[in-house]
Amino acid sequence: MKLLGFAGSAAALFLLTACGGGGGEDKAGASGLDTVTVQLDYQLRGGHGMFYVAQKLGYFQQERIEVESIKRGTGSPDALRTVGTGRADFGFGDLPSLVTARSQGVPVKALAAVNQASPLGMCSLKRNLELSSVASLKGRTVGVHSAGSTFIFYQALLAANKMQRGEMKEFTVTPPFENYLIQGRVDAVPCYIDAEVPQLEEAAGGAGTLSVLLGSDAGYDVYGSGLFAGDEMIKKNPDLVQRFTNAYLKAFTYVLDHPAETAKLLSETAPENASKAGLFQKQLQADIDHTFTSDVTTANGLGAMDEAEWQSTIDVLAGQGVLKGAKPTTKDVYDDTFVKAYGAKN
Repeated sequence: MKLLGFAGSAAALFLLTACGGGGGEDKAGASGLDTVTVQLDYQLRGGHGMFYVAQKLGYFQQERIEVESIKRGTGSPDALRTVGTGRADFGFGDLPSLVTARSQGVPVKALAAVNQASPLGMCSLKRNLELSSVASLKGRTVGVHSAGSTFIFYQALLAANKMQRGEMKEFTVTPPFENYLIQGRVDAVPCYIDAEVPQLEEAAGGAGTLSVLLGSDAGYDVYGSGLFAGDEMIKKNPDLVQRFTNAYLKAFTYVLDHPAETAKLLSETAPENASKAGLFQKQLQADIDHTFTSDVTTANGLGAMDEAEWQSTIDVLAGQGVLKGAKPTTKDVYDDTFVKAYGAKN
């Protein structure tokens, strides 16, 4: 499938006519399509490709949906709050952060698990530190950003390996973390294999220059990022949620099968992304190799969710004290109705 053949439908999709936001209101725009907004967790990366593919290839339009905006974010917690308060209709972000947000009363639920295993890990320069296990961090200087998904991961990873934060020398960092590691100011930082790692590797000197310890190989048995919506949207507009999920999952299949085309499409979304097609493709390949699929998706389709994995995610977070309020149940944090309905027809 060639992206250029869809120029006409893509142009039509950019004729935006109505405002989105607020899960309980009438979503129909002047075009007769339901108008929605999307909130991302951070700056653009390969794993966001499904939204742009669905928009450019007309999958949203086929489901009678017009996406007014796809907003970049400053982190999963903010994206979750934005969707939970109705200031955006759908969002993408870290699902362990969703569990934490839910424990604090943010009314959001996951609709699809994009990363069946967390793409988070610890990264170091191999010439300075080989990360054979979490214990390799003892006595080392670790860059820590005390908020957001990486901090949740860092705390949970240590707890899963019976380690205390005091066993490391912590150095406060702010995103992006790359320079702290490259400049030798820290020995290791939390990192996303589908985000920072390709950039880190290039800055460090190329393939093989990093040592990466995936959390999923070291006791961090949780979901990664995924698609979510607010409780009000799910309750009051289930048909719209179903149609949005249909378009998203159709795009997910395209992304899995066409990472190079997806990367090129993402590079065309803004002038500052024009040189990033190679980076986006590397990010997508990391997810294809490690996180997009599992035994659960083999049996039930892309985005499928498993209650036992959700319970593990909740238990890991509760066990190391990340949850600030009441421990949520699995029913509080995800709704797989829409993924199952899509799978039944496809």
